[in-house]
Amino acid sequence: MKAVVIGGTGATGRELVLQLLEDRRVESVTVLVRRPFFPSEPKLKEVVVDFDRLEDYRVFIDGDTAFSTLGTTLKAAGSKEAQWVVDYDYQLKFAALCKLNRISTFVLLSSAQASVTSRFHYTKMKGLLEEAVKALNFPKLVIVRPGPIDRPNTDRRGERIAVKALKFLNSYGLFKTYKPISTMELAKAIKESSFEDKEGLVDVYNPKEIWGEEGDEG
Repeated sequence: MKAVVIGGTGATGRELVLQLLEDRRVESVTVLVRRPFFPSEPKLKEVVVDFDRLEDYRVFIDGDTAFSTLGTTLKAAGSKEAQWVVDYDYQLKFAALCKLNRISTFVLLSSAQASVTSRFHYTKMKGLLEEAVKALNFPKLVIVRPGPIDRPNTDRRGERIAVKALKFLNSYGLFKTYKPISTMELAKAIKESSFEDKEGLVDVYNPKEIWGEEGDEG
């Protein structure tokens, strides 16, 4: 596999890139970044881009499989409009360029409860992005919708509270389908989903599918 990634400097994306580099099934990994980030590695090509002019870097968006793990928080973005640019506009532009470049498999990191009918800005935005990417008709599209992500040293206060609360409930056998997932485990689920031989399908991995039978309790 020749992989191309955006969002590779985030907690999950960084772990995904490292796992791809370690996987013998992966021939090369191209990562589009805002600034230099990764140490030199024979299988890695790091391309510094201006995401506002992503089409100028189309030549680098080349491979068999594309991974989009890009995202930001409302706090970091500063406004809903600025968050939309990163979480929707950049990712949809990347997906469209992947389609133009005949990349056959596209893997999108979304969010649990993503829906175009959601009353909440974040999950509605994710749902709209999912539908827009589906409309591009990739030969294979994988959408991964994790529950709370257990990010090391995260500054996302709401996420920290949710993870702590769910871990407490999980210890009593409750809500295990939605137990927090570490970035290492999530990256592995994202990577492995790309190797499944299910062309022509849109595969949605919700928390239950990510965890498998283990998540059926409670």
